[in-house]
Formats: sequence, structure tokens, C-alpha cells
Amino acid sequence: MTISSPPRLELGAEAPPFRLFRIEVAEAHRLSRRLVRITFTGPELSAMTSGGLDQRVKLIFPQPGQREPMVPAGERPYQALRALPPEVRPKLRSYTVRAHRPERDEFDVDFVLHGDIGPASAFAGRARPGDRLVVYAPNAACRAGRGGVEFRLDAVRDRALLIGDETALPAIAGILAALPGGVRAKVYVEIPDAADAQYLASAAEVELHWLPRRGRRLGAALLSAIRAAVLPGEWYAWLAGETGMVASLRRHLVDQRGFDRSAVTFMGYWRHGRSEDDPRD
Repeated sequence: MTISSPPRLELGAEAPPFRLFRIEVAEAHRLSRRLVRITFTGPELSAMTSGGLDQRVKLIFPQPGQREPMVPAGERPYQALRALPPEVRPKLRSYTVRAHRPERDEFDVDFVLHGDIGPASAFAGRARPGDRLVVYAPNAACRAGRGGVEFRLDAVRDRALLIGDETALPAIAGILAALPGGVRAKVYVEIPDAADAQYLASAAEVELHWLPRRGRRLGAALLSAIRAAVLPGEWYAWLAGETGMVASLRRHLVDQRGFDRSAVTFMGYWRHGRSEDDPRD
């Protein structure tokens, strides 16, 4: 099985919202002991676009012993890939685009390192220029909505509440960079260790809370901080990270804080004890 170029569309046919792009590592930069930023490039990225500030994509990793992922060709290669038997299916992981530079055919992804437990961490920990992957990402040729985006900048009046764990950090950084002056943002990020904090630029008035986990149960620091937070007025809230943690935070905001459900955007990026190797995830 090989990667082929997308099929040629007949006149009047609509381009698919997402497609596969062959990519390779241009640069890997260590942000902290546990975080690394990888810049991907490739000539096919001239046809990639982004639909928002927290755009999610699927990175496709090769099987052990392969130089690059091998995926089925045809009109629906991603769907065919997910249908492959587990023993031959390339590994898929969801990530947020940290920055997209279409004029340079580049985009950045920030990885959380946790050894060789998973394919993404193992790849990121050893990434070198020229290493090859495939990404399933928004197709610039599609004129319709593409999906994979949750943050609603139009819903922000003058207050934004951003909450997440380290997997949400790239999206939070992108959102803060786009918030205009005059917006008040409260940001709560749970990270493995204090050394994983980083500078986040924004024109908004930002109150930033780094919450090192330090061996505590996942989500405990975030839940405690949000329960104690002073949140006067009306806020637009964006929550992302581990699914169970996000669900608990949403219930707190809606049921105990009285947030309107329409003012709370939430997304489970991963599920504790589960893997995206299961097609149901």
C-alpha cells in the first residue's frame, strides 16, 4: 500500500473537507523537559488550510521498521486506513496545530513527552529533520465547513475563561495570541511540573495560573483552582484536555456556577486509560 495524490475531482464535484498530506520534520525544538515543538513541512502543504484557533488534525505514524507511514490509496484513504486490521494499521493521534504558516508550507505541533509509551511521544523524543509522517488536515480546496475547531471567537464579549491540561496548551497559546486588547482572559493550565510553564503572548489582559500536578491525581489541581476561582460577570468558557476531567469541569461551571450551556465549549482530547489505536476512539 502506498500514499497516492488525492483523486482528481470531476467538474462540479466538491473537494473533501480533509485530506492526507505527506510531511516531514523541518525542526524540533525542546520547550521544556516534557514539551517539544516540531515544525513540519512539505510541498503538499500548499493545499492545507486551518479553520480556527484550535484546529485539530490527525498525525499518522509509521509502524516499527517503516521509514514512513503506509496508507491505502483511493478516494477515501483515511476511512480505508481506519478499517485496516490493528496489526498493520499505522498509529493515529490527534493534535492541535500550534501555528500554521501557509506562505512557507509549514505548521507546528507541540508534543508532550512521556517516554516510548506511545508512538507520538516516541517519535517526538527522537525527531530529526527529514523524518516522515502523514497528516490528515483541512483541505484548502474545500469551500464548505471542515470541522476540527471548537473555540468561538465570535462568542467572546469581554471575558474569556480558558481551562485545560498540558495537551490543551498549544490551543490555549494560539487562542491567547489571537485575543484582541480589551478582552479579559483568565487561564488555568494543569501541567506535569512547574518547569513546563512557558511564555504566552497576548494583547488581552491575561491572568494566567500554572497548576503543577506534582504527582497529584490528574485534574485535581484544576478542579480545585476552578472551584476557588472568582468569576464575576458573564464569561465564555473553553475547556479541553482529558475527557473525564473536562466533563467534571463543565458540570461545575453549568450546574454550580450557573454558566449558560451555550457559553461553554468543551472538548475531550484524550481519555485516561484509552488509546486512539481503538477505531471507536
